[in-house]
Amino acid sequence: MKRLFLASSFADVTEIFEKFTNEKIKGKTVTFISTASIPEEVTFYVDDDKKAFEELGIIVHEFNVTEHSGREIANTLDNNDYIFVSGGNTFYLLQELKNTGADKIIAEQIKKGKIYIGASAGSIIMAPSIEYVDTMDDRTKAEKLNKDQALGIVDFHPLPHYTNPPFETIVEDIIREFEDRIDLIPISNTQAIEVKGDNFKVVGK
Repeated sequence: MKRLFLASSFADVTEIFEKFTNEKIKGKTVTFISTASIPEEVTFYVDDDKKAFEELGIIVHEFNVTEHSGREIANTLDNNDYIFVSGGNTFYLLQELKNTGADKIIAEQIKKGKIYIGASAGSIIMAPSIEYVDTMDDRTKAEKLNKDQALGIVDFHPLPHYTNPPFETIVEDIIREFEDRIDLIPISNTQAIEVKGDNFKVVGK
């Protein structure tokens, strides 16, 4: 059964995550994929999320997929309890996941039941396509990305940072443009989408 915890900011929903796992998380390990932040100038959220895992007692193995082979990526994901994909540039993230084959490896891990945690871009890539965030992220930072087709693990489209600065206006514009075309699920920084099997629900405030 697939289990996904899709957030805008992991650091703001740690208590919800602990309940979601329904297990003792202290001493667990997480593959912390920070690849999406590479082309970004502002990256404080990566450190915030990393610190949040550490405060939960989870051992963080920071990992950039662009630096590793498919075999190394698969072995690392196999050896850790959770998969986390951070925020940053969604288009660059998808490009690098596809280039390394990490997209398929992550999908296989999810199908096997490993818990996947996404923050912002890491949540968006679970959708069928990332076209809808064209105004939120700069697609020119992913010059080798030919298609917006994403991992398609869920059939809805997570929309992070709903009502949160500096993205409020952009998110509202995305909703107006796409709400009649795709299934958008807006979440604020203090909310998350919990996916268990074919069911999902928005939790938090």
